[in-house]
Amino acid sequence: MFADSDSELNQWLEMLRSPDLSDRLVAVKTLQHLGDEDALEPLIVALQDESCAVQKLAVTALWELANPKAVPALVECLVSDDQEIREEALSALGELISPNHLMLLLEALHRNHLSMQLSVLILLRKIHDAQSLPYVLPFFESENAELREAAVTTLRYLNQVERCQPAITLLSDLNDGVRRAATLTLGHLADAEVVPALCQALTSDPDWQVRRNVAKSLAIHADPKAVPALQSALSDKHWQVRKFTLQALQKTPDDHTLPALIKALTDEYSDVRRDAAIALGKLKNPAALNALQQSLDDPDRDVCIFTQRAIQSIQESTPETSNA
Repeated sequence: MFADSDSELNQWLEMLRSPDLSDRLVAVKTLQHLGDEDALEPLIVALQDESCAVQKLAVTALWELANPKAVPALVECLVSDDQEIREEALSALGELISPNHLMLLLEALHRNHLSMQLSVLILLRKIHDAQSLPYVLPFFESENAELREAAVTTLRYLNQVERCQPAITLLSDLNDGVRRAATLTLGHLADAEVVPALCQALTSDPDWQVRRNVAKSLAIHADPKAVPALQSALSDKHWQVRKFTLQALQKTPDDHTLPALIKALTDEYSDVRRDAAIALGKLKNPAALNALQQSLDDPDRDVCIFTQRAIQSIQESTPETSNA
């Protein structure tokens, strides 16, 4: 039986060397389905086939074999002229790489090839190793906005990196995508300048997605010093900014925000009204009870549910109110 299996495998391996494209395609597809480890090396060789179709099938077959020995060859596919091959190789590597491949990836990052560099920056997020930081930082100053965005996003995934001053400077980047990524990353950094810089961006950045991301990061920091900026952002023209601002204020209850929170109960968007009710419940100020009682008739069921919870939370925290 084993001899027959070897004979069958050899048949397909021989077809991989055929000058006929259809033969090579059939061979790669069959080897993919067989899943035999003996096909590893021939499939790696097939990555150099003159046909992009054969190359892509070989990438997929190697992905399914899930043998780490294929990683160096798949990394080379990241510089393919064919976008589908690059994307398939990146997906395969996303599952096959491990910390053992860190140096391989860092060496590849030095290659002056946009697709390779972008892909490696993405793959480094899978490894999370802080040793990558010195290799990632130079891309913050790249002339290519995609690389700057990818680099600051990768920073977010590196373990034990708590401070990174250069990331703060990207809040002034001319590219919206870079600033959006930078604001999310700053939610995970502890530099003293981070919260003030985020507060400035929350009230001044022209891009609403940046402002929304700032609110998300300020929610992670939960710093009382951000309350004035967050209170100001409750009047932002975009509802998502108002929504995530309210979620940040839920983390730092402050009685000074009471009027703005009550006003948010009448926002045109139900998501905003719901988060306003939650924030008032966290605030536990009895002065909000009348406004919350009126919100019990809100047309959105979720708003009604969270309004009732907010009322209950306030009443439980103020015995004289609950006994009335």
